[in-house]
Amino acid sequence: MDSSSRNDGEPQASRDRYPDALRAGALLVVVFGHWIATLPRLENGLMTTTDHLLLVWTGAGVLTWVLQVVPLFVFVSAAVSADGAQRRLEQGHRQLHWWAGRALGLARPTVTYLAVLVAFVILAAYTGGRLLGPLNHSLTVHLWFLMMLLGIQALLPLSVWADNRWGLKAVVGLLLIAAAVDLLRAGITAPGELLELGTRVTANGGGIGWLNAIVVWLLPQQLGIAWKRGRFSGLGTGLALLLLGLLWLAAAVASGYPVAMVDGAFGVPSNLLPPTLALVGVMWVQVGFVLTFEGPVRRLLERRRIDRVVTILGALGMPLYLWHKLAELPAAWLGERLGLPIDAGIPGEVGFWLGRLWWIVLCIVSVAPVMVAVVTFEMSRTRDVVSATSTPAIIVGGTALLGGIIASLALGALPGALFGLVGVAAASWLLRVHPQPKATSTSRSTST
Repeated sequence: MDSSSRNDGEPQASRDRYPDALRAGALLVVVFGHWIATLPRLENGLMTTTDHLLLVWTGAGVLTWVLQVVPLFVFVSAAVSADGAQRRLEQGHRQLHWWAGRALGLARPTVTYLAVLVAFVILAAYTGGRLLGPLNHSLTVHLWFLMMLLGIQALLPLSVWADNRWGLKAVVGLLLIAAAVDLLRAGITAPGELLELGTRVTANGGGIGWLNAIVVWLLPQQLGIAWKRGRFSGLGTGLALLLLGLLWLAAAVASGYPVAMVDGAFGVPSNLLPPTLALVGVMWVQVGFVLTFEGPVRRLLERRRIDRVVTILGALGMPLYLWHKLAELPAAWLGERLGLPIDAGIPGEVGFWLGRLWWIVLCIVSVAPVMVAVVTFEMSRTRDVVSATSTPAIIVGGTALLGGIIASLALGALPGALFGLVGVAAASWLLRVHPQPKATSTSRSTST
């Protein structure tokens, strides 16, 4: 799901496969988690609406302690990019130019996705679009990750500089800032009120809490750089972080933070909008997992078949992340036509799990031809595109990209994809050099 499919120019023969395996595993968790969380509701055999798992089953919140893998993606992406960022700092290269390449690498495939969504929207306008309504926001909600990743990666030079100067003390500093933000948001005035910290935080809306939209996501980036540089490692450290994370999460929930680490709907108490201290517990668990299972996973990667699977998933990362939600449209149509029990029923009962199994099977069947078409298209287009070097073009292009994603998030496929396509397409044009050099064999690919 990272915008870079290469390790900042590192030769493929010497590439560390462990981060690739972590991203591949996390990608599968995201894809299947999103499918499981979408609950179709049928009347007379036709889908009329959808629910979100977290809104109808309170106990499912604990599952998000595993399914919320964004901290892991940020952690691994920072580890992979740390050496390249350090080289650019030492050589005086412009980090803004590097970021433009990353942004362009995300914009190009996103243009394709939004263009197809627009085609669906136009088709729905003439055919009634019954299935588009229930899935409208589901088709764009996953784009939030691209916006967050772009923002955090723009601060990668700052994170590298902080690690150079302070090492793990930079992580401690970020933790203290994140804690201070939540304390201020909660309006804590006495030590006894800390027992209700989570309740008070999530009851007070966003406000100053939106500062943690930067600070909390910078934490796994800072940790990823420190891990890459060997500042912490080993099974003992991994187990300690796992225990810390579980205790952290238990304490957070006891103080009133929501159990769920993702959102089922806007406007409800949330650990994500904006991020809270509770979300940091998930980060500790995931970093602990990375260290604890590093040895066994590395041994598995020595097997050619396992390594090949990781390579394939790495190549499919961005397309699969972008397009897996679209599979829900044909999955719903197939479920209706075949009369399969895809209605979610009552969560926790046997029929619920049977319906989830059928739904996942239909999503897999639906996403397969989509992936073939998308990969074929991406392979046929120019892969090596030189990113812009002009600061105004990069700033305007980046703004257009973020604006397009925000529009798609806020408004769903209809009409969000229409506005989003304009912004992201403009970004794709602005973030590249015009005209493109005839020979770009030495340039880094910005496509995924």
